[in-house]
Amino acid sequence: MKIIDISTKYIGGLFKSNLVKNSSWGILSQLSQTIFLSLFFIILARQYPTAVFAKYIVANALYQLVAAFSTMGLSQWFIREFMGTEDKPELISRFLKMQTYFGVFFFAFNIGLAFLLYDDQYTRVLIMLLGSNVIFDNIINAIKCLNIAMFEQKKTFVILTIETFLKFIAGCVLFVYPFSIITLSIILIALRFLTLNLFLTVGSSNAINIKGLIKYKIHYADIKRLIVLNWAFVIIGGVSIINWRLANIVISKMLTAFDVANYEISFKIFNIAQILPVVVSTSVFPMLVKLYNDRDHDKFQSFYKRVHLYYLLFGLLSYTFIFSFAGKIIPLVFGHVYISNAEYTQQMFLTILIFPTALLQANMLITINLEKLDMLFNVIALIINFVICIVGLTYVKSLAVVNYSIFASFLIFHISQDYVMIKNGITTFRAALSFYIITGMFVYLYMVCSKTVNPYILFTLTWMAVGGVLLAKKQSYRFAIQGKA
Repeated sequence: MKIIDISTKYIGGLFKSNLVKNSSWGILSQLSQTIFLSLFFIILARQYPTAVFAKYIVANALYQLVAAFSTMGLSQWFIREFMGTEDKPELISRFLKMQTYFGVFFFAFNIGLAFLLYDDQYTRVLIMLLGSNVIFDNIINAIKCLNIAMFEQKKTFVILTIETFLKFIAGCVLFVYPFSIITLSIILIALRFLTLNLFLTVGSSNAINIKGLIKYKIHYADIKRLIVLNWAFVIIGGVSIINWRLANIVISKMLTAFDVANYEISFKIFNIAQILPVVVSTSVFPMLVKLYNDRDHDKFQSFYKRVHLYYLLFGLLSYTFIFSFAGKIIPLVFGHVYISNAEYTQQMFLTILIFPTALLQANMLITINLEKLDMLFNVIALIINFVICIVGLTYVKSLAVVNYSIFASFLIFHISQDYVMIKNGITTFRAALSFYIITGMFVYLYMVCSKTVNPYILFTLTWMAVGGVLLAKKQSYRFAIQGKA
């Protein structure tokens, strides 16, 4: 009973924290969105031939690559500026107007890429159709940033959940009335336009004046000056997506359509895993900015260490789950044609061990105004990923090369962040080294035990043990505080 009481108090205290309060709705909403999007993706994988499905994946990947740069990486800049500016309406109008212009420009750029990279007319049409979403995405992204800055993420998540549900319904229609993937793409554009209207009417925290926005004038010189001053955000915003989406393009050129589909399945599963750290980060970042601006160094470091521990545990939990159960889940969900995918997904999930903490440390560097260093590390990681990928695939025609190249690039990215964090007194060399030792030993021991222990038993006992250690540590800390008092 005592253990149950301690556990109840620990969980109850956790859910009273501001971090969890700000993130819980987003996490629940993102989970529902992911369920609908995953079902939609599974329907496409089952309903369309692999060759057609692969063309859709390539078109979607190129669209997402362009979309990554279309915002010019100014999302975090806007959130940081919004927290400190007094003239919020002017900043909002300027940001929205710029994002609209950027969307139109990058849609045209997307069309150019369609003709430059692919000769197949079907692929070109798909690229142009999906690319039109960039215009809507940019305006929606601006409103999403506004809601994050105002801690009104609930509105964003409600609208996006509605959109993903409607996408799922559109996919379900394929069972009753099959239609081409071109027609499906047009339906998705219509749904995105509907989403934009919902954001403008009910999801903008009543902070956007449409008439005022239309009349607001912004000059090319203003846009140029802002980009020049914040060019590091442009690189950061794009490179993080390119690290993943570049692989789709490379695979489509150097491997087979089946490999394209296999990679996308692994990536979709990885996307599900990264939901929690990404959503939590939308609350963590403004809280980091506030603590840093308040000049409370102790609370700033304490908050960082606590979130770092949560992210570390989440990475380990995600990896061990996929390592144990990918071989059973993937064939069941996607069909036995993708039975070999489990191994590739396990390889890709090596990156989840460092992705959450890398995301946290990137937010830390931006918070303390070191975004140019973060940008440099992103570029270095991208170059490493691209070089290993191209050279490796030249000699070894396997998706394993792509997965390991992504992991290597993130590892170097993380180590580079550690160096700067240590140099700026945010963490210590011992703490940074402990992260790698704990992660490495945990994964190694889990792999060794998996050879002799049933996966269900191993996974359950492992995380029961981890939970017990955490509760015991928290309780001993509480006793120590009471003893001092």
